[in-house]
Amino acid sequence: MGFSPLLIAERLGHEKVQTTMDTYSHLYSNKQMEVAKRLDGLIP
Repeated sequence: MGFSPLLIAERLGHEKVQTTMDTYSHLYSNKQMEVAKRLDGLIP
C-alpha cells in the first residue's frame, strides 16, 4: 500500500520498527525486487 514501516509500527503499537519488520517482512518479499527495478531506472 506504500506506507512506511515506521508508520505501520506506530499504528500497531510496536516500540521498535524492527519488531514490525521481523513480524511482517515475509509478506513483502517481492518489495526488494521492486526497489531494485526502480533504482535501476535511475541509472542512465
